[in-house]
Amino acid sequence: MGVDYKDAVGSFEWDVPESYAIPSVVADHAESFGDRVAVRFLDEDGTREERTYAALRDGMNRFANGLEALGVGPGDRVMHLFPRHPDAFAVQLGALATGSLLVPCSSMLRSKDIEFRATDCNASTIVVHESLTDMVEPILAETPLERVIVLDGDGGGDGDRWTTFRSVIDGRSAEYDGPDLSADDPMSINYTSGTTGQPKPVLHKHRWQYCFNRINAPYWWGIDEETDLEDELLWATTGTGWAKWFWSPVGVGLTTGATQLIYDGEFEPDTFLELLASEGVTKLCAVPTQYRMLANADLERYDVDLDDTLSAGEPLNREPIERIRDAWGVTPRDGYGQTETVALVTNYPGIDIKPGSMGKPTPGVGATIIDVDDDKEVETGEIGEIAVPVESPAIFDGYYEKPQLDEAKLSGDYYRTGDLASRDEDGYFFFEGRADDIIISSGYRIGPFEVEDALVSHDAVAEAAVVDSPHEERGSVVKAYVILADGYERSPELKDDLQTFMKEETAPYKYPRRIEFTAELPKTSSGKIRRVELREKEQHKHGL
Repeated sequence: MGVDYKDAVGSFEWDVPESYAIPSVVADHAESFGDRVAVRFLDEDGTREERTYAALRDGMNRFANGLEALGVGPGDRVMHLFPRHPDAFAVQLGALATGSLLVPCSSMLRSKDIEFRATDCNASTIVVHESLTDMVEPILAETPLERVIVLDGDGGGDGDRWTTFRSVIDGRSAEYDGPDLSADDPMSINYTSGTTGQPKPVLHKHRWQYCFNRINAPYWWGIDEETDLEDELLWATTGTGWAKWFWSPVGVGLTTGATQLIYDGEFEPDTFLELLASEGVTKLCAVPTQYRMLANADLERYDVDLDDTLSAGEPLNREPIERIRDAWGVTPRDGYGQTETVALVTNYPGIDIKPGSMGKPTPGVGATIIDVDDDKEVETGEIGEIAVPVESPAIFDGYYEKPQLDEAKLSGDYYRTGDLASRDEDGYFFFEGRADDIIISSGYRIGPFEVEDALVSHDAVAEAAVVDSPHEERGSVVKAYVILADGYERSPELKDDLQTFMKEETAPYKYPRRIEFTAELPKTSSGKIRRVELREKEQHKHGL
């Protein structure tokens, strides 16, 4: 499909159904096309399972009945901690059907992270995979958790609060008469990644999933009412604990009624490429790191059926975009948003993609770029902060029981994302970094991503992070932390070569005056660079 952007922006109207809630959407799909496969599950051990929409509805209802029997009901917080799993949707949908709020957790977290989340939102229940019970058992006494439901395995720990998913659903009815849910009922508490402090509890209502259906599906995934879903197989490589799971497997896959591939296995380029070809995936959504690794493989060996490749999480560099386009004739399209939002800016279907661009604001959302110090929109080419009007349905509903954060972020005319961008004369957005990451050197505002993007285009650079470094005369200068590619060794000559290269690739004032070679970069559990640690390191080095 192709999008007539001007027409889409001009004609878009919000009409959120009052009764919209994802459990009822899945139940409607089961009534309309219950025998359609909703989930095709594979794992690296060769397990293959399928769930139809009718089976999803039945599993949802059995788990909801089981939770209700345990005393779980409207307003309760239900955490979950499990890998990609064939019963993932049964757990999530079943908890939501009771009126509970989901609190997703990633298996990349640590026990202290689980303890923080459980205590912060006063969670009463956690569903945990048997392979991850060691993350939960040590912190139970320090949390308000009353019950642990183990997915697979025999239940794990000691005490009455432990049970199993199988015990919860055994003998339960596949029909459930639960609370009447609406678009304005709370749905989830999705914690942010914590790049600049403690993770924040982002509260979303069921409306969030409707917004994905209206925004992410047509203006990023290329799925609208004319799409023949019988011919599509979606694959989003995200894990169950991330907001991205709700962006795509739930927010697009389930809401549209599509069939999707869920693969539980470590990322390995050749394995993923073989699955793309053998399973007949038509739409792939992956993260930039995965695309970069795929682009280094022999793509021409694989006969794929892809008509869309989507990227999210951080900006995608131009090299993998060009490599995949040349090999398969499909161009990866970036989409930008946050845990707090839907897709705010996308390279929508049919757009002329500009390397390095986030695309254009999605219709109906109202995303713009405003000055970092006031609410005035910036001029073309200027760096400002991406912002969304606070009345937009496409943003979150506040931070769970954190009125002070709500006051700071939602009391003005705009929700400020904290992300910086510039806009060119054609309306394309270009990511410049986090607001906290902006570098001001001799009066120039410099966004770190442009510098990092240019650096990694050099053959010697595998990965780079750019921060400000205190300087007596200039206030700050650009400092680059560089991980070298295989076959290269650190040397003064290589530093000089990189600096010369950068002066040709970017405006001269943006080149890194300081370069430090390193073996690794500090990152969050979701893989985002913690530039705050690098800035603190620079401050300490210079006695500040």
